[in-house]
Amino acid sequence: MKEPAWDTVIRPQNSLFELPLRDLWHYRDLLVLFVRRDFVSFYKQTILGPIWFFVQPVFTTVIYTFVFGNLAGISTDGLPKPLFYLAGITCWNYFAECLTKTSTVFKDNANIFGKVYFPRLIMPLSIVASNLIKFLVQFALFVFAIIYFKLTGADFNITFYVLLFPFLVLLMALQGLGLGMIISAMTTKYRDLSFLVTFGVQLLMYATTVIYPLSTAPEKYKALIAYNPMTAIIETFRYGFLGQGEFSWINLGICTAVTAIITIVGILIFNKVEKTFIDTV
Repeated sequence: MKEPAWDTVIRPQNSLFELPLRDLWHYRDLLVLFVRRDFVSFYKQTILGPIWFFVQPVFTTVIYTFVFGNLAGISTDGLPKPLFYLAGITCWNYFAECLTKTSTVFKDNANIFGKVYFPRLIMPLSIVASNLIKFLVQFALFVFAIIYFKLTGADFNITFYVLLFPFLVLLMALQGLGLGMIISAMTTKYRDLSFLVTFGVQLLMYATTVIYPLSTAPEKYKALIAYNPMTAIIETFRYGFLGQGEFSWINLGICTAVTAIITIVGILIFNKVEKTFIDTV
């Protein structure tokens, strides 16, 4: 007699390195559903709707231009101040959103996780994917800003390194995903970490070249800032789209290696904790 093909098979706990990658593909429709839910819930019952995607980077750029560009007089390597800050803000917002929202995935979805089975990795992946939509909308704003300043005679040039853009987006997504999953696993036991994440991300921004170019960083801190994985991404992004920035294949290679390590460690820790987290959350 042929053994029936069960939809779900309950097995003992698996090895740390046994990842449910095949299940992720089988549950791809659920991933799309979560992405759609996050996107719709962001502007549901709001007056401006999707326009809110533009409001944050525009207002942040205006404030940075006034405070850091005009009052503090921080150099922007000869680039138009709004364009310089918008480039950094666009990249940083995507990374920060992925990190902060993934870092609370266990706490925020404990009710769902406790009631029905699905590959838990679906949830952090859906956060990264839904934030990618927001990032692309804000990137479109950045492109319009490039066109506007180019038509007004601003002195900057798009370089061949703009082709690295998809790779840079992948690095930002994986960094936010990996760090977020590590923190999320730790917050199942140490709730205090969830209060420190948002504050820590804000502080980390000042150790990244969002509001200043790497060329103006003090020499004694320059190496430390340069080896920050997000610095390499933002500098490459600016160098590709604006022709200004300290691009280095070595720094980008280090950034790629660090990102790979963070992502692998994050997935392994997440895979281990998701089996027992419901007992501690």
